Order: sequence, then structure tokens, then C-alpha cells
Amino acid sequence: MTASQSHRLFLVRHGEAKPEEEDPERGLTDAGRTDVTRMAAWAAGAGIQVTEIRHSGKLRAQQTAGIFAEQLGVPAMAVPNLAPNDDVTAVAGTIQREQGAVMLVGHLPFLERLAALLITGNAEARMLTLEASALAELTRTDDGWTVTCLMQSRLLPGA
Repeated sequence: MTASQSHRLFLVRHGEAKPEEEDPERGLTDAGRTDVTRMAAWAAGAGIQVTEIRHSGKLRAQQTAGIFAEQLGVPAMAVPNLAPNDDVTAVAGTIQREQGAVMLVGHLPFLERLAALLITGNAEARMLTLEASALAELTRTDDGWTVTCLMQSRLLPGA
């Protein structure tokens, strides 16, 4: 098996969220919405294609996923087990069995722990850092998972 679109996972951290005192639901700030829109446009321009986008259901993740869904032309849906402190084991098992390119939109520390578990087998290993609005691509080959792209919003053209 070689690296291909059929074995790709995209991890997207939600955009900057409002403080809980200002918005108990913690929706995206204007700057967060702008950064996510720029990242989603970059992803579309880079030719990223996924079959679906899954998010935690928290407002900030839902809004981020919606922006990506619009740019990439695929559905976004809330799924269980993607909350910030959820156990990554169940999601990792599901991802390992799946074919196709999928995007998960979520939170820290969950996304970084999931990447570490897939790459090293240890969710506590430090593999990558996802800033707000960041996108990481993990690709699976016969040798396991590797990070094949990491884009932070501050690195986008025009940032």
C-alpha cells in the first residue's frame, strides 16, 4: 500500500473562540472566523479533498467545520468522542479501519493526542503543535502514519 488519498486524515483545530464570559457557547471571534476562512480557502486551493468532515458539536468546532464544508463542497456532521478531553483510542480505532480521506475538526488536547497515538502508539508523545485554525494532514502507508503537511494560519500568504 502506498500513500494515497484513500488513506489520509486531516486534523483541523477550531478557530479562535470567544471567552466564556463573553459567549458561554464560545463561538468563533471575528478574527477566528477570518483565519478559518483563509485556511479553508488555502485547503481548497491546494486541492485537498475529503469525503466528509466530522466535528465535536461544540459551537466553535461546528462553525469551523461549516466554513471548511462550504469551501470543500462536502457535508459536515457532529459525531461523538471528539471533545477536548475525550479518550482518543476509540476514534483512532475507527480511523485505522476506514478508507477515504476524512477531516476531523476539534480541540486541544484531543487532536494532538490523536495524532501522537496514530504516529507513535503513545497518545502522550509530543508530535505536533496545532495553533488555532491549523490544519495537519496525516497519511497512512504500510509503515504507519506520518505527518505529511502542517499549515498554521500565521504562515498563510498575506498573514
